Amino acid sequence: MNSKRHILSVSKNELAVFAVNTGAEKYRASQIWDWIYKKYCLSFELMKNLPPELRKALDANFAIKTAEAIDKKVDEKDGTVKFLIKFPDGECVECASIPSPGRLTFCLSSQVGCPVACVFCASGAKGLSRNLSSTEIIGEFLLCAAESGSKPTNLVFMGVGEPLMNYSNLVEALNIISAPDKFAFSPRRITISTSGYVPGILKLASEGKQWNLALSLHSTDEQKREKIVPNLKYKLPEIIDACAEYKKKTGRIVTFEWVLIDGVNSSEKDAESLAKIAKKTASKVNLIPFNPHELSPFKR
Repeated sequence: MNSKRHILSVSKNELAVFAVNTGAEKYRASQIWDWIYKKYCLSFELMKNLPPELRKALDANFAIKTAEAIDKKVDEKDGTVKFLIKFPDGECVECASIPSPGRLTFCLSSQVGCPVACVFCASGAKGLSRNLSSTEIIGEFLLCAAESGSKPTNLVFMGVGEPLMNYSNLVEALNIISAPDKFAFSPRRITISTSGYVPGILKLASEGKQWNLALSLHSTDEQKREKIVPNLKYKLPEIIDACAEYKKKTGRIVTFEWVLIDGVNSSEKDAESLAKIAKKTASKVNLIPFNPHELSPFKR
């Protein structure tokens, strides 16, 4: 797959030229486009309204998958589908399709591993391996859409990695996902979660897009937060100021995410301090139950 250009990086005009050069009609480019961006197709062979010769030529010249799903787990209670996907270099990440009444959410990863190493999080336990490319990020979106048979109602970057530390690839992927002539997904239904990477927050604010921002806050006590989020050098006041700047420039309300860890940040005092800062900044709050795992000693 690495030796081929990915189909997601090809313009419709380039596809038209390619089709003509293989002896097919120019309009075939629109059919290919619809298969990818409207029907979420992950195989050229399945594009049955294309001539066999064109399908073979596409397969010989372009990659359409960025990774293989090597494991798939379905939660029988709520229908959540979690994929473990493997890239050609052997690295793996997870992404998920999460259904709920009237809503379908895709949760995507942005890095292989994570440099921030939040103490409650399994995905950052071994540090950062590498960033995902923009096509790899979009590949997650396509995989979930192909599985679900539709694009989601909501898209969140809350999987593996710190999205804003992979800024250029993240934004390139977001622009393709939001492009009217591609996936045409509403920016207002996209949420980017950050541990508080201030340069990324400010840069994202300057984009002027209607993406939502969620801050993994977890504590309003500086010393306690430094223990929960150990590999982040930015202090709470500058993180909160950056979030305020984001709201000022985009008009989008910022959400504070708070993973409830027993005996760490779940006291009445913690609740009062969270309420105080949420009121002051006019922010939303998302309380998240901690998911116990073998790499963490904490409890829900």
